[in-house]
Amino acid sequence: MAARRLIPLLDRVLIDKVQAVSKTAGGVLLPESVTQKVNEGIVVAVGPGRRNKDGDLLPTNVKEGDKVLLPEYGGSQIKLGDKELYLYRDEELLGVLKD
Repeated sequence: MAARRLIPLLDRVLIDKVQAVSKTAGGVLLPESVTQKVNEGIVVAVGPGRRNKDGDLLPTNVKEGDKVLLPEYGGSQIKLGDKELYLYRDEELLGVLKD
């Protein structure tokens, strides 16, 4: 996977957004106007963190594999191979979702 080759810098986090459900369990296709926008994603890679004023390393708050809640807007879209992924700063993420 091409995403495994990308290591984000500083406190950036690489996210694979969860796709909205576009089909019911019975197989009926839902129009785009009915499907809800999903603001969830899976952390693919994380940077080492950022440095504070004293030079101490502040690690990121998430780790690979975490399911996170994303803001409605923001992030930088990048394309690696045929995948569309997003880069966010650690502080932009709204929270970690527990299963």
